Amino acid sequence: MFDRIAPRYDRLNHLLSLGADAGWRRRAVAQAWLGPGERALDIGVGTGDLAFGILRASAAGARVAGIDISPVMLAIASQRAAALGVAPRFHGVLASVEAIPFADETFHRAAAAFTIRNVAKLDVALREIRRVLRPAGRVVILELHTPEGAVPRAIYRAYARAFPTLAGALGSDPDAYRYLPSSIEAFADPDDVTRRLKDAGFREARHERLTFGMAAIHVGEA
Repeated sequence: MFDRIAPRYDRLNHLLSLGADAGWRRRAVAQAWLGPGERALDIGVGTGDLAFGILRASAAGARVAGIDISPVMLAIASQRAAALGVAPRFHGVLASVEAIPFADETFHRAAAAFTIRNVAKLDVALREIRRVLRPAGRVVILELHTPEGAVPRAIYRAYARAFPTLAGALGSDPDAYRYLPSSIEAFADPDDVTRRLKDAGFREARHERLTFGMAAIHVGEA
């Protein structure tokens, strides 16, 4: 599914979020920037928006590794890295967050945008993220949630019913955009994600809700 939607993924993200995804991502980047020589892991890197945002905000010697289960997404991310002139500072790896192919304490930061709700074994994934982070490292997770409050929730659900039609009109996969709202509805609420971060060994786990609770940034300190 992710291979099929990869060519139009960024455009549809911007459209369906009414442009809000760019602001959400900037807020996540502000928590995940890197100092000289530091490394970050982008989990579910997709086409690279979060990874390249982190690199733009970070010191010149910083590097980002991106993992994804979609080879098409990774290919697009690598092409974008070359076009942006950051290919020496970015590399993609075909891998799952449930079995991260890096040694313990490799990274200073781990970040994910719109990825974690798709993971089958969330607690396993969070423990793996904790394993590859250095002491005093940080995980920053940007994820979609069902909005707070009856009125925002009703508006969102009515709008979400149009996602497959909009995706089809723009040449993408309608089935993937039927999956999108169902995955959001099924995902853990922000308080539960915070609890799971603590259970995985993160200290000072916290979250910030954004745009009537449509999204949240989750942060955990290693």
